[in-house]
Amino acid sequence: MLRSLYSGISGLRSHQTMLDVTGNNIANVNTAGYKATAVQFQDTLSQLTQGATAPGADAGGGNPSQVGLGVQVAGISTNFAQGSAQATGRGTDLMIDGDGFFVTRQGGQTQYTRAGAFNVDASGRLVTADGSLVQGWGATDGVVATGGALTDITVPSGAIAPAAATTTAALAGNLPEDSEPGTTLVRDLEVFDANGNSSSVPVTFARTEDGWDVSADGAAPVSLTFSEGKLTGPANPTLTVDGVAVDLSGITGYADVDTVAVTAQNGRSAGTLDSWSMAADGTLIGSFSNGSKQALGRIVLAGFTNPSGLEKVGGSSYAATANSGAAVIGGPGAGGNGAVTAGSLEMSNVDLSQEFTNLIVAQRGFQANARIITTSDEVLQELTNLKR
Repeated sequence: MLRSLYSGISGLRSHQTMLDVTGNNIANVNTAGYKATAVQFQDTLSQLTQGATAPGADAGGGNPSQVGLGVQVAGISTNFAQGSAQATGRGTDLMIDGDGFFVTRQGGQTQYTRAGAFNVDASGRLVTADGSLVQGWGATDGVVATGGALTDITVPSGAIAPAAATTTAALAGNLPEDSEPGTTLVRDLEVFDANGNSSSVPVTFARTEDGWDVSADGAAPVSLTFSEGKLTGPANPTLTVDGVAVDLSGITGYADVDTVAVTAQNGRSAGTLDSWSMAADGTLIGSFSNGSKQALGRIVLAGFTNPSGLEKVGGSSYAATANSGAAVIGGPGAGGNGAVTAGSLEMSNVDLSQEFTNLIVAQRGFQANARIITTSDEVLQELTNLKR
């Protein structure tokens, strides 16, 4: 009798845990990055009433007889299946498409999360909703220190893209073949020095009997010849102006069309940060007022041999444990990590239809175990009534 009472009690406790887990899943149905959990049951120790016997020459063997002592919760597993994507349009909202966790720092503790609803604080640092600092690799002069020590990902509002001296340029387009000898065309080439100072260099095209001569102050002239509109000489036409190599190979010589112009030059003045965006590999790309783009840093992801071994620490975050394995840090899209998508969030992977079914199963299991207790109580009542 008493064994059935305690078996019923263990069933009530276990199914109460199942109700708690299921209720928590339903409560987090709209929590970004939440992963559903499930209860796993196992029976407890069984009392041996008769041991097994080996078969003999004149009699068969006997099986053991055991009475179970109830049920217990073997574990609560986490389902790390991918949740659906929800577009938000916010540049600081990030979603991991695949495996991996964002790495954050809260005080001196390193944590991991799938919830990518980030913001930028007053110091320009990328933070979670509870203020944890998002970790990654920093960048110096646009070069990310891949594989280096992790640091806080920062969007520096006062960042400056340094000036760059002009070393190469290009002119392309068409020179009118039907122009009279002696005709000149002038195109201004803007060049920058190492300090970002800009100056204009006039490049002159002079029509000759054989083609066009290209010249500029301080540069040796280059003679261009054409046949049926196509450049025939020299083989690699380059005009060198104050150390700037001007490529002329893109010029043609058809009639009635005058479109020659400066098409490229690699110099620039200094610029300030205007905006930033997130690339699929987790790199923060800054766009500067001088038209340049530079990497500001790169978000990293952490992978684990056994993600189910992670411990939930609140705030949609996890901490590594002895059974999760050490975190393997890498960039998004590398080493088995998923890609990062900006402007979207990963929603909870809770399946409401499954959770409501689990509610019914847990409720009926609880009721059945309660019936075990009441039935055992009725039998005990009959036993005590034998003596009146």
